[in-house]
Amino acid sequence: MPRVTVYSTKNCPYCRMVKAFLERQGVDYTSIDVGADKEQAKKMVEISGQYGVPVVTVDGEVIVGFDAQRLNELFGEEKVPELYDVLIIGAGPAGLTAGVYCARKLLKTLVISENIGGQAVESWSIENYMGFPKITGDDLMRKFEEQVRSQDIRLEIDKALILDRSGNEFKVNTATGSSYRARSVILAQGKHPKTLGIEGEDRYWGRGLSVCSTCDGPIFRNKVVAIVGGGNSALQTAIEMSGIAREVHLIVRSRIKADEAYVKLYAKKKNIITHTNAIISALRGTDMLSAIIIRDRDSGKETEIAVDGIFLEIGWIPNTSFVEGLVAMNDQKEIEVDINCHTSVPGIFAAGDVTNIMTKQIITAAGEGAKAALSAYEFLMR
Repeated sequence: MPRVTVYSTKNCPYCRMVKAFLERQGVDYTSIDVGADKEQAKKMVEISGQYGVPVVTVDGEVIVGFDAQRLNELFGEEKVPELYDVLIIGAGPAGLTAGVYCARKLLKTLVISENIGGQAVESWSIENYMGFPKITGDDLMRKFEEQVRSQDIRLEIDKALILDRSGNEFKVNTATGSSYRARSVILAQGKHPKTLGIEGEDRYWGRGLSVCSTCDGPIFRNKVVAIVGGGNSALQTAIEMSGIAREVHLIVRSRIKADEAYVKLYAKKKNIITHTNAIISALRGTDMLSAIIIRDRDSGKETEIAVDGIFLEIGWIPNTSFVEGLVAMNDQKEIEVDINCHTSVPGIFAAGDVTNIMTKQIITAAGEGAKAALSAYEFLMR
């Protein structure tokens, strides 16, 4: 049996997914909380060159992040293709809710997703989901997952690469080389974070540049960080990081456009320094990020700020590249749906933030997931 170590932080949803995968496969592992152990955090950075979690070592091999493909290669089992009633792609609020509704209709259901919880797991605090006055995104999605796993639903951690239609069936090929067949499909794969789009950005991913403060925030205790963005997510991250980092720089492209509740909390934090009408024009550092250059959009003046890390909160892009040309989309590459979650292709339904619905909220995504499942059921019963 290989020797496996998982370097993680307490609130990292992707760390939890790695551990859950290993446990399901019966793999023993050692768990190290680098948010609480500074020496182990240093060791993790030394062996991986990363400030981000999770980091997994398997007999000396270093796996950075939740690499479902590599973990499946090492510990997964060969899958036998079979025909499902419903294939759900995505396991955020929409996909997980759709799964429960499909299972309750006794449909043979498969859920495929790169992660469990989607964008929701990265929220530090949710205060508008009924039944939970205040809960973290990770905790809420954990409850969703528990309910899904209590049903007769197959849940695979994998990435859909190609979706094709052949006669009355649909087939998906995944990153791990698996193929699955289904009589209907629900697309609920959400969105992925926007990046800065500046030169040299790629070299700093996991080396100071992150899109998940819930995962990586604890590693930056008593350090200096920057948050990029001016909406609710950016302010929420700045507020939370102000209690972890020594100093927080908030970089806002124009002006703050967040709910008043977040603005009031943010205004009370004395260690948040705000730079409005500013953009990051360059990143600096040798092996790790050590500074950013910000530019005033009016004057063009540039200022260098020494930072240990940056968290991006500048918006999201739909995960629709693998269905482009198959279903109709709008100019933002969101899947177009009608009021009952039908797409332009009979048998394919869509729900949540990946669609063109106006409101992007956890509670509406869950509702759309339920609608998509009921529509899929009606389609299959014809």
